[in-house]
Amino acid sequence: MTNSSGINNNHSSDENLELTVDNGINSWVDQGFTWLIYLFATITVAILFVMSWVIYKEAKPAIEQFGWGFLWGQDWDTGNQVFGALPYIYGTLVSSAIAILFAIPIGIAIAIVTSENFLPISVRITLAFVVELIAAIPSVIIGLWGIFVFIPVLEPLQKWLAIYFNWIPLFNSVDPIGTNMLTAGIVLAIMILPTMAAISRDVLLAIPKELRSASMALGSTRWETIFRVLLPAGFSGIVSAAMLALGRALGETMAVTLVIGNSSQISASLLDPAYTIPSILANEFAEAEPGLHIGSLSYLGLILFGLTLAVNIAARLLVRWFSNKNKS
Repeated sequence: MTNSSGINNNHSSDENLELTVDNGINSWVDQGFTWLIYLFATITVAILFVMSWVIYKEAKPAIEQFGWGFLWGQDWDTGNQVFGALPYIYGTLVSSAIAILFAIPIGIAIAIVTSENFLPISVRITLAFVVELIAAIPSVIIGLWGIFVFIPVLEPLQKWLAIYFNWIPLFNSVDPIGTNMLTAGIVLAIMILPTMAAISRDVLLAIPKELRSASMALGSTRWETIFRVLLPAGFSGIVSAAMLALGRALGETMAVTLVIGNSSQISASLLDPAYTIPSILANEFAEAEPGLHIGSLSYLGLILFGLTLAVNIAARLLVRWFSNKNKS
């Protein structure tokens, strides 16, 4: 009995020692992983600040020369060293707004169709894959497709709008030729659609099935369940998808450069050529002269960075406001 009890006590103490060692190792692993994540996050933020500082140093001559007046200046004269950003800010914001207005409803519709049981699962998976495949197409290819395929199809519609709806400022243009703000906005919408649709679909699929079942059990139709339960439940994720898509639209370069017309004149008509910040950076930076020209282009880069940052902050505030509203 004594030997047996002693052996049992030894086994117990050995097991306790092993558990203590295992817990200690797991604790060190957890702490090490936590510090590794902090390190990567710090490196990411540091890289962002370094990039901003480098661009600021390049933009400093233009900042000192033009100040805040650069934001609403409309002249871009490299010969006289006079530069203004307003036409490019306007073109960037309007083309991105057109893109997101098209992409949000179409992307949510695709997300609903591919996440709910409207179609056989094989069809839904194929449709989702095809939409996501658009994201793999290089932007210059989409731009060339826009020039040779999309513009010839869209141009007759734009001419018709200019003839019969010229009393509306948005369509008041003389003989539109296809390379304009509206075309750029639609091409951008096609480019950001995979981002909007794929993330929204993942959000809807992540919603617990119990919410669907409970809503249907209370007598709601499928569409009432979608619009009154699923979409409000996934609102924060859908907003995040929209902001991510908008961020890509703000920074898109080659596709927009090929189809927007590259005119620095501000026009209320969507059928007139325009210009964006990424487009002018792509067209002029390689041949820009040191001094105010490169400084002004870098200043535009800072403005684009600020616009993207403002969009993300606005999205965060919107999601927080909606969450607080639901709690109250």
